[in-house]
This record gives sequence, structure tokens and C-alpha cells, in this order.
Amino acid sequence: MALAIPLLPGVAQAQSASAPVTQAEPSAAAPALPVINDVKPVDASGAAKKAAEVTDNPYGLEALWKTSDAVAKTVLLLLLIMSVGSWYILVVKVLEQAKMNRQAKAAIKNFWPAATVQEGAAALEANSPYRFMADAANTAVKKHQGLMGHVDLNDWIAMGIQRAVERIQSNTQGGLAFLATVGSISPFVGLFGTVWGIYHALTAIGISGQASIDKVAGPVGEALLMTAIGLAVAVPAVLAYNWLVRRNKAVMDDVRAFSNDLHAVVLGSVKKA
Repeated sequence: MALAIPLLPGVAQAQSASAPVTQAEPSAAAPALPVINDVKPVDASGAAKKAAEVTDNPYGLEALWKTSDAVAKTVLLLLLIMSVGSWYILVVKVLEQAKMNRQAKAAIKNFWPAATVQEGAAALEANSPYRFMADAANTAVKKHQGLMGHVDLNDWIAMGIQRAVERIQSNTQGGLAFLATVGSISPFVGLFGTVWGIYHALTAIGISGQASIDKVAGPVGEALLMTAIGLAVAVPAVLAYNWLVRRNKAVMDDVRAFSNDLHAVVLGSVKKA
């Protein structure tokens, strides 16, 4: 113990000397630590309010249907029926035209190489317009008797084939009148909904006695939506009508070319017989 007592001051000095170094290290490393005191907590109540506002939008299509009267709902249903009908006709007519193009290629491949008109017609599909024309030509030849025998055979065969061509053209134009009607009247139907919505806005102003935004925003929004829906129905119908008419023209060109060739072939075969 006598030897250890003199050593105590040195140990104390060593500890005091090392203490500042130990305290200095945290102070030097402190600025490198990330500062998290400025992070603001997420306001859950504010997010919930925004979600509720989006869900309970009083000016959307759902609110338009719920708050509209019988007249506005009737206008919306009419526009919906016209839109669905237009798209249905567009799809059906495109498929029909594609089928007729395929049948035209089949007629070129299977009809003309046949030995007779009857054999060529039998090689075509039952619902093919080209077989319909061939059958019409054969029928005209068979019925060229009695009073019909007074008509020149050339004219009689041409008349029979022409009737078949007109029947085919009438079938290709099915549904186009509906598209033309929708393209013409749907903007006016939407405009009627617009006028009805403005009428509601004026009524709301008159009842409240003040032209505040909350009184007129709903009816005016309803009016604008009606106009937009009417245009959205009319534009596709007009475009579909013009496109289908152009495609029908190309289809009927093939039909008329086949009818002219068929007339010459049938007339020649009858004269040889």
C-alpha cells in the first residue's frame, strides 16, 4: 500500500487526460448524424377527408344519375341506347364485309373453273351472294317461257341478275340508316339535356334568391355533361357511317363485276344449248 499510494496521482492524471478525448469523439461525430426533428407526422385525418371528398363527388356521373329527374334520365338512356346500337352495328357490318370479301375470293377460285353454271353455284357457300346471283340467273333461264318468252332472252337474264344485285346491295346497307340517324340527332338530344340542366340552374337561383356557386354548379355541370355525352355518341356514329359506306362501295364493285361476267357466261351457254 505504501508503494501504491505514490502511484495514485499518476493514475488520476492519466484518467483526466483520457477523459477529454472520450468526450470529444461524440462531439465530433454529432454533425454526421441525420436530423429527424424536422419530419412532420402524417395527417391521417386530412387524407381521410380527401378520400371522402373524392368518393362523395357531387358533380360526377353517379351523382348526375342519382340527382337527375325523369327527363334527364330519359335523355341519358336514349343516348346510351344510341351509343350501344352504333357500336353493335359497326362491329356486325365490319364482320359482314370481311365475309363478303372472303366469299368473293372463293367465287373466283371455285366458280369460274366449273364446267357449267350449276356446278359453279354448287361449289359456293349456301349463303354466298355470288351463289345467289348464279341461282337467279339459272332461274331466269328456266322461267323464260309463256308471257316471259316475249321478252328478249338477253334482257330477261340481265333483269334477273340485276334484281339479285339490288337485293344484295339492300342487305349491305342494313344498319347504315341507324348510324346516320344517330349521328344527326344525338347532338340535339344532348343539347336538350343541356337546356334542361340550365333550366334547373335558373330554378335553383330563383328558389334560393341568390346566385351562389353551390346552387348552380350541379345543374350547370349536368348540362355540360349532357352536351359532352351527346357529342361522344354522335362523332363515332358519323365516322362509322362514312367508313362503312366506303367499304360497301368496294364490296359492291366486286359484286357488279361478277354479275356482268355471269350475264355473259349464262347467255353464251344458253345460245350454245
